[in-house]
Amino acid sequence: MKTLLAFMKKEWLEQVRSGRLIILIMLFLIFGIMNPAIAKMTPWLLETLSDTLAQNGMAVTSVTVDAMTSWMQFFKNIPVGLIAFILLESSIFTKEYQSGTLILALTKGLERYKVVISKTAALSVCWSVCYWGCFLVTYGYNAYFWDNGIAKNLIFSVNCQWLFGFWMIMATVFFSTAARSNTAVLAGASGIFLAVYLIGLLPEVKEYSPSVLMNTASLLSGSVETASFHKAIAVTVTMCAVFAAASISIFNKKKL
Repeated sequence: MKTLLAFMKKEWLEQVRSGRLIILIMLFLIFGIMNPAIAKMTPWLLETLSDTLAQNGMAVTSVTVDAMTSWMQFFKNIPVGLIAFILLESSIFTKEYQSGTLILALTKGLERYKVVISKTAALSVCWSVCYWGCFLVTYGYNAYFWDNGIAKNLIFSVNCQWLFGFWMIMATVFFSTAARSNTAVLAGASGIFLAVYLIGLLPEVKEYSPSVLMNTASLLSGSVETASFHKAIAVTVTMCAVFAAASISIFNKKKL
């Protein structure tokens, strides 16, 4: 347990010293501020552009914004943040393969599965800090300007989006243990995302696809019940467990 905690501390310090964690936190906090800011500025922007739009034959009607507008912007920005997260963190394994630093730790008695657990925990904590920080900033501004009560199933929706991000992290860890280059890791993560997205387009099986967790607009409006997401949640959690087990198995046999 001591070696596991020590390696987890090392991973956390690496996140801070490399600047990746600071960059990601700043990015997600900016998104958290932008969500209500864009919603608040929308009427003013449309009014400013009304003359130009009218000249092009487009009529501008009055627009009413509320917390729902801001939350819709939140769920549009989070995938962008997740892409940035994966791009910055995809080298968490591969850079150590290339530098050979893992060999030293393993020769000192560190079990291989602890390496996978430590790195997965570091990524999960970083994702959670960034994601929930963004959520709290948006929630606070929305509560100040409007009423968050207008968004139905809000907590369930944000948890679904967080789970999808965690699923992407587990996929990234899986491909990181199997591949030796950033390009291969990103290609693998992108490929599996594309696969579940395409599956989500098939009416017969779409309710089982992890990509369903990103369809939060219907939840916020209350047009669908939370029960319609339960199968996708079960599949996503199962896939995360499979990714974790496969990652440990692959890394245990990997030649460094």
